[in-house]
Amino acid sequence: MALNKKSLFHPDDILLSEFAKVLGHPARIAIIRELAKHEECICGQIVEVLPLAQSTVSQHLQELKKAGLVQGTISGVKSCYCIHKENFAKVLGLFNEAMHDIMLSNNKEKCC
Repeated sequence: MALNKKSLFHPDDILLSEFAKVLGHPARIAIIRELAKHEECICGQIVEVLPLAQSTVSQHLQELKKAGLVQGTISGVKSCYCIHKENFAKVLGLFNEAMHDIMLSNNKEKCC
């Protein structure tokens, strides 16, 4: 039986890696960029600007929502989504902190 060693890492590193995994698809980045242009966005509007089928866009939105980067409501056939600003701010903070720590610890002038 395989042992998941993820829990042995710092909680912030785990969370950052989960966000990075969700953001690791260009369609999801495009969806977030489109949502950022509007306060709220109906899924159909996103489909109009992306080269993807409606069902594919919906799947990507669900992954973003599951990760907490997007929040949304479904009312009948309409789905409205927007960026979850608090969680997105957390992602940016974790990323900036990690990159800052990496740059400070790598004080060599030359590499390799």
